[in-house]
Amino acid sequence: MLDISNPIVMAGLFIGAILPFVFSALAMQAVGDAAFEMIEEVRRQFKEIKGLLDGKAKADYARCVDIATTAAINKMILPGAIAVFTPIFFGLVLGQKEMLGGILAGVTVTGVLLAIFMSNAGGSWDNAKKYIESGAHGGKGSDAHKAAVVGDTVGDPFKDTAGPSLNILIKLISVVSLVIAPLI
Repeated sequence: MLDISNPIVMAGLFIGAILPFVFSALAMQAVGDAAFEMIEEVRRQFKEIKGLLDGKAKADYARCVDIATTAAINKMILPGAIAVFTPIFFGLVLGQKEMLGGILAGVTVTGVLLAIFMSNAGGSWDNAKKYIESGAHGGKGSDAHKAAVVGDTVGDPFKDTAGPSLNILIKLISVVSLVIAPLI
């Protein structure tokens, strides 16, 4: 049983509540970095492959797939390491089982709420853009459409990456905690 009047437990709650935000920020940064790598590769191909703009040459699709695959693996190492090593650090290294309990509670409560928020907000930004593109508020090319495109640029990683991956954060921290529990 966790006693939230215990400062160790409360510190764990705060640390756990922060982790979903850090994890989500790192996941969204990974998406942005991968997108910029892809943009640079597409620009390079347009410059170097003659006839690509005219549709007379084929693009190097394998290179683009390689960029996406490499980024998906390499850029998620830090968020994954946070999920795995947080319970190990606080549970085994510091020996703070009460703090680890607080971390689990904080990650779970904040992570679930943040995941729901991100998935819904991302979907709302996407739907807003589609609504404007259907002719509302001036349609395509309007200032409202430009703003909606910017919103959708943030919304896509919200609903497609950061929101759903919070489930993995919660599960991974919980499973690692359960595995190391007999050792604490």
